[in-house]
Amino acid sequence: MGLLGILVGLGLLIWLAFRGWTVLLLAPIAALIAAAFDRQPLLANWTQTFMSSAAEFLAQFFPIFLLGAVFGKLMDDSGAVVAVANFITRSLGERRVILAVVLAGALVTYGGVSLFVAFFVIVPMAQSLFRKAAIPHRLVPAAVILGTSTFTMSAMPGTPSIQNAIPMPFFGTTPFAAPGLGLIASMIMLGIGLWWLHRAEKTARRANEGYGDAPSSTPESAGDDERLRGRAATAREFDPAEIHHGHHSEVAAPVLNAILPLIVVVVINLVMSLVVLPRLDFSFLAEQRWGNTSLSAVAGVWSVIVALGAAIAAVILCNWTRLPALRQTMDAGANASVLPALSVASLVGFGAVVASLPAFDMVRNWVLGIEGGPLVSLAVATNLLAALTGSASGGLTIALDALGQTYMEIAAQAGIDPGILHRVAVIGAGTLDILPHNGAVVSLLAICGLTHRESYFDIVMVGIVNSVIALAAVIAIGTMFGSF
Repeated sequence: MGLLGILVGLGLLIWLAFRGWTVLLLAPIAALIAAAFDRQPLLANWTQTFMSSAAEFLAQFFPIFLLGAVFGKLMDDSGAVVAVANFITRSLGERRVILAVVLAGALVTYGGVSLFVAFFVIVPMAQSLFRKAAIPHRLVPAAVILGTSTFTMSAMPGTPSIQNAIPMPFFGTTPFAAPGLGLIASMIMLGIGLWWLHRAEKTARRANEGYGDAPSSTPESAGDDERLRGRAATAREFDPAEIHHGHHSEVAAPVLNAILPLIVVVVINLVMSLVVLPRLDFSFLAEQRWGNTSLSAVAGVWSVIVALGAAIAAVILCNWTRLPALRQTMDAGANASVLPALSVASLVGFGAVVASLPAFDMVRNWVLGIEGGPLVSLAVATNLLAALTGSASGGLTIALDALGQTYMEIAAQAGIDPGILHRVAVIGAGTLDILPHNGAVVSLLAICGLTHRESYFDIVMVGIVNSVIALAAVIAIGTMFGSF
């Protein structure tokens, strides 16, 4: 009965979340259903297990949600994101439209701009470019997904995404874990994705398909959709309802002013991770008032926090005259971080309740018993949980909360570098995360004015197939040569 309860609770969570119900309500209800089937105390599971795990997640990662959303909103309102996208388009020319859209998305998201901010800026640009080049507008979502939601989210070393930050406290790693393997995975994802998009473009041209009919909706109307907001909350770290708040600059920022804050994120993140923090004495962290922790457990998160904080200062200083309503812009960014953080924390609380049930031992034993070694079983675990929850960050945290310590023990016995565990876990979580019910996918299609039937197959090819191949390559190379 316990295992049936887990399946019923999870099924209810997936079904109602896809229909637009908020995870803030669904997650505790689903957790209590699972606990009831296993005849466990309900109130204790809610207040002691669910809430404790949700609060612990917020304590660890809310600063990244907060600073990431504020930085993204500042970049948007100052015209910096538009400036970066326009610069890449001009540099590559109209003959390389698909590459321009992919690289524009990659640059701004790798530089720390929130996914939904990138969506609302890059989609209109992509639609205009695709229309001029007579490329079918059904390919716009796939091009945007490839640039914003694949290699810059999970594979590129140093990416400030929340998905890349989550494994750091569990494995004692930095944002630059297994950099060589991450770069290999990035090249595979990008190469296969671009190959598919150009193939689809050539096929459409031979069929004289053209751009197609204009979308039935606009990005502005999608941002005000309440059902869309609920689905998007667990996907990434920005509440789309805040995208139109604040004050948008009517003039795009100069290119150097726009790119500098993105460079600051990467450079400060690298310097803090590899130079500054390792040289300082943080032995005081072992004291009880600091949580009896260690530098390895917090250094990765601290590096990202400092990098985003420095980038916020940089974007304000570089674009001061284009931010006339600075308080409103920063307020909107801060508010945009709350719902996503609480939603993912609720998924984590649900996972904690499930993991505490006696019936979960069957699931744990099955995962750990998967043939192929710990890297394969870790990849399967993060893939499945991200797919089921529709959230890479939620599924990844649930998996590592339940199995992270076990994988660290296995890695120590087998001589596996924790950096490989980090990279495999993140890439795995970002693979089947892009299923039809994923909030980012649903939101992007709504912003583009398209349906799953029109565009989802191409999203699968550039968001799932290439990621699975990259994940398999990382596991194979990491198993043979170790971390590098």
